[in-house]
Amino acid sequence: MPHDPNEHFDHAVLDMIEHSPVGAVPFTPAYRDALTRLYASHQAYASADHKDGHVTARSLTRLPSFHAGNLEAFIAGQVPVEALESNASIFDRYVQSLPAARRAKAESYRLMVAGRAAHHRAKHGVVAHDPLHTLFLVPGAGPHPGLPGNYLHGSVFHVGADATAGSWAVHVHDSDDGDALYNTSAMEEALAKLQEVLASAPFSMTELEALGFALK
Repeated sequence: MPHDPNEHFDHAVLDMIEHSPVGAVPFTPAYRDALTRLYASHQAYASADHKDGHVTARSLTRLPSFHAGNLEAFIAGQVPVEALESNASIFDRYVQSLPAARRAKAESYRLMVAGRAAHHRAKHGVVAHDPLHTLFLVPGAGPHPGLPGNYLHGSVFHVGADATAGSWAVHVHDSDDGDALYNTSAMEEALAKLQEVLASAPFSMTELEALGFALK
């Protein structure tokens, strides 16, 4: 294979980002060109924690993902949906994983990320909770930076008024209006797609197209 003449310099830029406390590199044409290449190859993303800073994909591989702690047991049919770890608890674990200085900003996203009131549907005078709505957070970035700590957030939930009809969705967001959606007719397929997303992190949301997601 032909040697990439930019490889050595681009790796040096990744090192520089990781060693900078704010993920900064010099604002010169050579460094801007390197950043363009690194963003295009999904090796670097905009930092969620430092304005005009950057973060490397390889540094994000060291970060945990967050989802219901008993998700695997639920998928295996060992626990009922009512026993799934709550979205608030999942979000709590995410916040506590962050450096203390970033937790207050993360808390400002709680309502948007984990505070979604349980949807209800009325049928014959009976109000029932959604059959499933479970939160997850993964390292990565979208069209906009992620949440503090460089996290994307998403959920798996049912779409429709009746649990026996409608569809199932896996939805992924950045901190703004970046949006990726996967729809399927079966809960099992949605949960399998969630596991695929968790296994693929960290990623840029554009990479989710390869997993069948539609970007908005």
